[in-house]
This record gives sequence, C-alpha cells and structure tokens, in this order.
Amino acid sequence: MLVSLTDRYKHKIKTPAEVRALIGERPRRKKVIMCHGVFDVVHPGHVRHLLYAKSKADILVTTLTADRHITKGVYRPHIQQDLRAINLAAFEMVDYVVIDANDKPLENISIIQPDYFAKGFEYSGTGGASIAAKTAEEQEVLRAYGGELIFTPGDVVYSSSAFIRQEVPDVRHANLQIVMERHGVTFDRLRETLDNLKGLRVHLVGDTIVDSYTYCAMIGGQTKTPTMSVAFEKKVDFVGGAGIVAKHLVAAGADVTFSTVLGKDPLRDFVKNDLEAAGIKLNEIVDETRPTVNKNAIVVGGYRLLKVDTLDNRSISDSILNRLCSHVRAVPADAVVYSDFRHGMFNKRTIPPLIDAIPAGVYRVADSQVASRWGNITEFKNFDLITPNEREARFAVGDQDSGIRPLASMVYDVARCKLLILKLGERGVLVCRDEAHDSLDSYFVIDSFVENLVDAVGAGDALLAYSTLAMMASKNDAIASILGCIAASCECEYDGNIPVTLDNVRGKIDEVERRVNMA
Repeated sequence: MLVSLTDRYKHKIKTPAEVRALIGERPRRKKVIMCHGVFDVVHPGHVRHLLYAKSKADILVTTLTADRHITKGVYRPHIQQDLRAINLAAFEMVDYVVIDANDKPLENISIIQPDYFAKGFEYSGTGGASIAAKTAEEQEVLRAYGGELIFTPGDVVYSSSAFIRQEVPDVRHANLQIVMERHGVTFDRLRETLDNLKGLRVHLVGDTIVDSYTYCAMIGGQTKTPTMSVAFEKKVDFVGGAGIVAKHLVAAGADVTFSTVLGKDPLRDFVKNDLEAAGIKLNEIVDETRPTVNKNAIVVGGYRLLKVDTLDNRSISDSILNRLCSHVRAVPADAVVYSDFRHGMFNKRTIPPLIDAIPAGVYRVADSQVASRWGNITEFKNFDLITPNEREARFAVGDQDSGIRPLASMVYDVARCKLLILKLGERGVLVCRDEAHDSLDSYFVIDSFVENLVDAVGAGDALLAYSTLAMMASKNDAIASILGCIAASCECEYDGNIPVTLDNVRGKIDEVERRVNMA
C-alpha cells in the first residue's frame, strides 16, 4: 500500500536544524554535500546529479523549494512539496531531505554548513559566460564558513518543464494521500463526517435561476439570410443558481431555509413547487417589477446553439432588502450562506447590511459567481469560508498574471477570510488556510477526481454545499475541502445540474480509496 511506502521514507525528511544536529559541527569526520532544486518531476538528469554529488561526500542533503516560491508557470508546481520530498527521500543515495521555506537556499546553507554545495554544470559559467547572480550569492555564503561550491558533469541535462509540457503528471491520488496524512485525515473520518451532516441548520440566501434547455433538431438555413432553422422537440426546466445549492444541502442531510427573490410569473410557481418538494423551507419575496431569472439554452445536436436570458439585474429595493435582513436575523441557523449570482440581490449597497444582519456565532459562507457580470467576492469581508473560482479571484484583485498561490494570498488578505477554497476547474482546488503565507502549511491542493466527465456545470455549487457542511461538522479544513472536491467530481459525472446525494459521495470515496491504496 502507498501508506507504508510513504511512512518508510518520512524519517529522512527533516528541518534544517534537525539536519545540523544530526551531522554535527564542522569540521566533521564525515563529509556533507548539499543539493538544491525544485524537483517537480524527478528525471534522469536529477538522478545523475544526485549520484555524482553522493560520490563526493558521505552524506547527501537535498533541499527543495517550497510550493509558494515556485513561480515558473501559473499552475506550478504540479507535484506538491510533501510528495516531492517523499520522491527524493525514496532514493537510496539521499540521506536527508529539507523543504526550504525560503525563496533561496542561502539560509539553509548557513544553518547546515555543508562541506560542498553541488550545482548543475549549466550554472558554472563556462564558455565565457559569467557565473549566475544567484550562484554567486550561494558561493558567498559558502566562503563565509569555508564551504566549497562544486559543479556536477553536464553529460545528461533534462528540463522538468519539458517533461511536464509533454503531459502533466497524474499524481492526484498520491497528493491526496499526503494531504490526508499531514492533517490526520482517514477515509473512515471522511465517512464519519458525512454521517454527521444530518440536521445541520443552514440559512441560504441567494439568487434563484431557472435553467431551461430547449432541445431542437436542425432543419437547415434560409437561402436569403444567414438564419438557422430548427424544429422544436422539447423544453426541460431545472432550478439553478442558489436554488440548486439549496438542493445539494438538503441532499446531504441539512435542514435548509432558502430566502430568495422571485418574480410574479409561472416560473415562480415552478420554483416554489420544486423546492418545497425537495424539503426546502422557502422564504420567497415576490417582486412584481422583475421576472424570475430564466436562462434558456437552445440545444441542437448536442451543441448549445444560443442562450436566451430573461432577467432584470437592477438592485432590489430597500423594502425587499429590509425583509431579507429580517429573515437573516430571525431564522435559526448554524450557518448562513450567501450565494451571489449578481442578479440584483447582492451589490455594494446591499452586502454590508446583509452581513450585519448575520447573528453572532453563526458560520459565515459566501460564494460569488459573476460569470459575465460584475461582482466581487472580497466584498464579503471576514467570512469563515469563501469559494471563488480563478476568474472571479483575478477579477476581485485585478490580477491576471500572478501564479495561483500569490493570487490566493491576495484574495485571502483582501477578504480577511478564515478559509479560502479557490476553484481551479479540472485542476481541483487550492486551499489557503491562514494569513501566514510564508508557512509551509499555509496551502494545500486537492485535485479533481472526475473519471468520466459528462457535464461540469454546477460542480462549484456541489463543492460549496458539501464544504460548508463538512466544515461545520468536522471543524477540519482538509476534510471540508476533500469532501467538497469529491462532491464536485460527482456532479461532473452527471448530465445536468442535479443534487449530489450522500450515497453518491460515499461511492466516490470508496473509488478514490481503492486508487490511493492501489487496490
């Protein structure tokens, strides 16, 4: 099993101070050599480099760059630091591995004081080129105590980036294993958490959307104008937006009250009947001046040919806002979830009083899905959990260039939240869990566990529902993030935005556990 393999090599992973204590002060009877790198994908060039280094000393210490300092590529590293450390520790020639919390190895060189520091031949400055600035800095630290810089032969040089460009490595189950071990999570604890979701009281406040699919068959085009002609077959309506979040919450066992604004039209009756049939307590506020939001996709031959939206995105009135705030204050709840689709309920004017209305001690959650509209997740200040996607996060802080970890740090700090689950689509999620962004344990990644992608629409709604409930039940951000990702993966494997049940999630947990244990 993978568990025993990782446990077998963990004893080699040390802090700089632990390595210094183990190898002793200089001068030493046994010579020590140190190598440093990212090691995102360990390839033959790395192996040659490490073997050569080991041949020059008795003890080989390998340090690797922490995740947060890797800026080469938006989504790098692909392999998180704990798994990269295990990969190196598994090599017989490596004696100790250190995850470097700094952006340069200078401090660790100074603490460990290796007799030799090994660099690849490409850093040697041969052929008339001057030595690289970073290498020169390392050389200065070595000279200060009498250490020596050596270069390994350049007979085999490979680029990790070149390997990754060919195909991104699939290490999602190994990454999950590392996260679970670090946070003391087992698959049984995931199942126990699901058992404890029943009866949690959630007050969900948000925009209801009716998603319609009008299925047609292609007839042809007009000869005089560029107009497509299609034949109507059927129309299917689904409750979406915050409404489907409510249905996910109920499917997970929660006691849900849903406050929303609807128009005075037939779709209002459809929404009311659908949600009440699902067991949701509906606090509807009818606004006769606006329609119930409807997004109608025209589907021809499996393709979405056109989408026709019926909506009014202007802000709700003061009287409706006051009624919503009264609902938030009055409804008994363990958590209040604001599900913002920017169709009039949430904006700069309404968000502050809605936040102020949340009773003390209630778990606060916000999700702002701006899609093609304006909206900003950081307007929900001091919340316990926020779950934006990458596009929404970049919009919120006006940053289209930074890597994922710096981006998460910025959103976390601006929103002043306690837990940020940044949704990355097919890449899963990045979790930012505290304000000490230099800490090795500030972030972790949970990959997507979709095996058969059918329809990704609504995955974020499932994640929001299950992460919220799991966080309330377990008080463990790793459990909440894992269960949220698993629920989102389940949603992606269904056609249409339908509620994810506890049995769906349990089945996916069983499947993932088999993969982790290589069963």
